[in-house]
Amino acid sequence: MDAQPAPRRDPVTRAAVRQLLVLGAVCVAVFAGLMAALAWASSITGGGSAVHRAIDFETRTITLVLEDEPPQLDSTRSTDAISFRILGHVMEGLIRYDASNDLVPGVAERWEIRPEGATFWLREDARWSDGRPVTAHDFVFAWRKVVDPANASEYAFILYPVRHAEAINTRTLPVEQLGVRAVSPRVLEVEFEGPVAFFDKLVAFGLYFPVREDFYESRGERYGADAVDLLYNGPFAMTRWVHGAHVRLEKNPHYWNRDTVQLNTIDMPYVTSDTTAAVNLFKDGSIASTGLGQEQLEEAMKLRWNLGRYVDGSVFYVDFNFRPERPTSNVHLRRALQLVNDSAELVNKVIALPGYQPGVSMFPGWLTGVEGPFRHEYPPPVVTPDHDKAREHLAIARQELGDIRPLVLLTDDSPIANKQAEYYQNLFQRTLGIEIRLDKQIFKQRLEKMTSGDFDMVAAGWGPDYADPLTYGDLYASWNGNNRGLYENPELDAQVRIAQSSLDPRTRMDAFGEIQRILIEDAVHLPAFERGRLFVQRPELRGVVRRTVGTDPDYTHAWLEETP
Repeated sequence: MDAQPAPRRDPVTRAAVRQLLVLGAVCVAVFAGLMAALAWASSITGGGSAVHRAIDFETRTITLVLEDEPPQLDSTRSTDAISFRILGHVMEGLIRYDASNDLVPGVAERWEIRPEGATFWLREDARWSDGRPVTAHDFVFAWRKVVDPANASEYAFILYPVRHAEAINTRTLPVEQLGVRAVSPRVLEVEFEGPVAFFDKLVAFGLYFPVREDFYESRGERYGADAVDLLYNGPFAMTRWVHGAHVRLEKNPHYWNRDTVQLNTIDMPYVTSDTTAAVNLFKDGSIASTGLGQEQLEEAMKLRWNLGRYVDGSVFYVDFNFRPERPTSNVHLRRALQLVNDSAELVNKVIALPGYQPGVSMFPGWLTGVEGPFRHEYPPPVVTPDHDKAREHLAIARQELGDIRPLVLLTDDSPIANKQAEYYQNLFQRTLGIEIRLDKQIFKQRLEKMTSGDFDMVAAGWGPDYADPLTYGDLYASWNGNNRGLYENPELDAQVRIAQSSLDPRTRMDAFGEIQRILIEDAVHLPAFERGRLFVQRPELRGVVRRTVGTDPDYTHAWLEETP
């Protein structure tokens, strides 16, 4: 999925919030021109009430910051980490991850996976948030909607292991031919296009969530746009969604496993990606947990906060646009940029945060190969910065392209993204004399511009959808809707097909090794970094699961415990 960038957006400081609240209370009539700002301040503090408490033991409520606005919550079309985090709390698929990050029964109480297909037996007590049963037909409808070309899901490729999914998505067959059927309300039968070594991992992902047809049709284009435009079958249900301001999740009384859910409410009345603002809220006792950036790390250590750290599995890189009219479609220009790229310098001198690792491959270090770490078994080709050779490639590129106009680098407007973009801007100007113009956008708009191809280069990130190298390995396949630069290489496509269809671990890993080689030798992107996460959390909040694959952070298993 598209990885959420590091924090950004205008800061919401404690002083600003308090000032606006006071002005709103005593001087509304005098300062009528401030009404819009006051409404905004009211929304981020829960409708004008006092600043929220981080933890409320009486109501079993935790208060958090939401880093960004979910673009939308239609699981058949979502692509980004923020949307999938919300969906992971309010929806449930056939299989889910537990507190130990193991795959366990979800809506399906048991299943059987064979080389030619799979059968899932749904539990009798699985319910929607209106009390009606979750049925096999709800999965049939949802999966058909994902691959229906009219739905324009960028993630349709993730259902291609299901028989006829690709043919349907490419308008060769009607959607009714998808290889999934409801044998009965509680039995779901799936046919595979070919053997699938990782289908249990796939169905835990959000694109495989159910959708109830009658509710979907009643909402039309509004489905997933607001809290009332969704039906939930997960541990929580969304009860409030003030766009750009407030999201609230409450325990779903109809969830089949509700007795294991200890929190009643996850309240997110602050929507800001500014880490300074979030840390101020944490210091004030207004939120229960927050991430840390470079600027806050020293203060957190001085205050002796307990710091948490983990690898979230995301890789970040600069992607190129391969459309013929774009100068970055020229391999010599890409090679020139590649040969001056220095991810170690970017990570160690510019980002300078614990847990971040220099990018060397599209396949991150946590992935498992045949018997050990994938990158130990398949070391990526080493690209050592070589400015002289880079200038040789640039000279050839100029012969083929003529004068190279300034290149547009699309980026998020966040602290780390800004540092990264300015580093590249300076690097390419200083070493190659290439002018870089920065196009800074909020997360949602950056995704939209990526999808439309409105960039020469884009600072992007990718988080794992499931625990298999293919979640990274097929990103540049020609049929992948998330291949926004439209890279196309028949050799790479052939290796992806092998990795998709083989059941032999060595054959699959050999294919991923070839994909890795092609991506580096063809300079398909510039590796930047693998992201580590630093965070602080109230000691009273226990059982929060941080993970590389799946909903992160996951509060489904969390509880509150008073401490001395």
